[in-house]
Parts: sequence; C-alpha cells; structure tokens
Amino acid sequence: MELTPGKLWGLRRIADRAGRFKMTAVDQRPPIKNPIAAHYGMAHAPYDDVAGFKALLVETLQPASTAMLLDPHFAIPRALDLYDPARGLIVTLEDSVFEDTPVGRKSSEIDAWSVEKIKRMGGDAVKVLTWDRPDAGPAVVQHQRDFTKRIGEACARFDIPFVLEMLVYPLAKDADQTRDYVEMTGKNSDHVLASVAEFAKPDYGVDLFKLESPVAADSVTAPGAEGSDKVQALFDEMGRLAGRPWVMLSAGADKAAFRNILSHAYRAGASGYLAGRAIWLDAFKLFPDWDGMRAALSKDSLSYMDSLNALTDAEATPWTAHPVYRPLYGEAGPAIRPNDGGFRHDYPGF
Repeated sequence: MELTPGKLWGLRRIADRAGRFKMTAVDQRPPIKNPIAAHYGMAHAPYDDVAGFKALLVETLQPASTAMLLDPHFAIPRALDLYDPARGLIVTLEDSVFEDTPVGRKSSEIDAWSVEKIKRMGGDAVKVLTWDRPDAGPAVVQHQRDFTKRIGEACARFDIPFVLEMLVYPLAKDADQTRDYVEMTGKNSDHVLASVAEFAKPDYGVDLFKLESPVAADSVTAPGAEGSDKVQALFDEMGRLAGRPWVMLSAGADKAAFRNILSHAYRAGASGYLAGRAIWLDAFKLFPDWDGMRAALSKDSLSYMDSLNALTDAEATPWTAHPVYRPLYGEAGPAIRPNDGGFRHDYPGF
C-alpha cells in the first residue's frame, strides 16, 4: 500500500511525532443542535449557540489533541481563528441529514462542499461517515458503495488522506429504532466486520479507518475480565480485516466504556482514537451554563484525554509501523518516493 506525498504528509500532520492519533471530533451536528433546540423549545438551534459551543471545544481541547475534526457549517467559520496551526486539521464532508428509506439509509455530501474545497482551504484529511448495513436493500447498498468510492477517488485526485467512518444502524425489521448518532442497540458483530471487510477493498481508497466497537460498548469488559477473550477476538478480527491503520470512535459511549474499548483495540493494533462525546458530552450537559461548560472541559475533559493519551502512548501501534507498509517500505515505514531529484517530475499535478 503505497502512500503518495500528500497522503503521507496529511497522515503525519494528524498524528503525533511517534505516529499515534489523539484526535477530537467537533463535527457533530444533530448531537449538538438537537439538545440546544430542545432547551429553547425551538425547531432549530440558534446558530450562535451551536457555533459557540464548537469554538469552546476547539479552544479548550486542542492542547491535548494531535488533530481535530471540524465541520464547514459551524466549527470552521467560528473556530478556525482560534485553532492552533500546529494541530492537524480534518474536515468532514458528509451531510448529517441522511435519506432514510424503507430498506436503508443513503448518505450524501454536504451541499456546496467537496474534497477539492477541503484541500484548497488547507485541510490535512477528509473524513466521511458512511452508514452501512450489508443486509440493506440492494439499491441502498450500491448507493453507499458508490458514494464512498466517489469520495475516495476525489481524495486520490487531490492527494489528501481519506478517513472513513462506518456505522451500522437499525433497519425497519429491527426491534430497536433510532435516528440518533449513537451506537445501535443490539448491533450484530458480523455486520460491523462485514462492513470493514467491504470498505477495506482497494476500490474505495481508504487511508485510515475510524471504526466502531464490534461489540456494544456497555458489553466491553476490561481486558482480563470474564468474557474478555471473546471480545478481544472480535477486535483482533476487525483489525485484520481493516488491513491499514485504524482508530476508534466513541459513538456516545461513556468514559469508562470507551477506555475499555481502546484497551482492546490497541491490543488488536489500533493506532489511536478519533472521539467526541466520550470526551465532551458530560460538559455539554451543563448548557447553557457557558462558564460551567468551560470549567468542565478544561478540567474533567482534559483530564480524561490525558488518561487516554497515556494509554495511547503505552499501547497503541504507530500508524507508520502497520504491517501493510512493510512490503514497500521495510521496517522504517512510509517515506517519500522517489527521494531524489526526480521527485518533481514523477509527482503529477491535478
């Protein structure tokens, strides 16, 4: 798996110097907009409240982050001026409003937004969430595959890393229904693994996976506890199927559960995390107490991130050490090729 210069540089930008990812998600839209709207008893949350909270997240949490994931609706226009340029910048592309059909969900890009614009504005990576159920209707399955492939091709054209997140979700036949951006209750591990196996195919051009736990978060015990061997086996298989560097998402898991998830993931070869609500949700529950939220983020959320970062430093696999790179680059890991005066001739333009 060869890395072009732009993809190599982008991945380096969003990791620490040792090659581990400690990334904070601030791109959430419904999980922030909906509670704010409910607080006011309004159909839509006031823009300034949503954007203000995202700016507060950037301001308080960036010191513990190697990169942050921002959206073009609220976070970028309101918080980019506050952003430390030493941090990597990941930008989201998928629309948070998906089409829910009787046989599955269809994703789409944010209107008036593209891989090209993310590259032009200085983004280091493109992130996309693809809702996936292998047993959805054939037309939905094909739509999701075409959607993901289209973005992968654009990322290759503009030479920027493609970070892909997949989430399983309930179909009409399932007992537990939700449209929220939370982990599906009673999810099937086989569905998670099948999703990883599909999008690991080279057709999609994924450089880094953002993966959900193959087991419901509240069922993930700490390594060594009773039943943890079966859980670890599923994480191991997920890492094998990914076939490239991967990180864990939190999907609304609580702090203790997400730490357990990371412990299993790191044993399976994960290179870090890209998480949001596990880090900042407790503070957000204080809305609209802005001083209280700032205090909670600055103290409790940063303290939690410090503990995750220590775990990541101790147990995560540097992305550059992933076995997928060894056939081309050897033990030293990915590097610019060619590394001589021919570089400018071999490197194509758009």
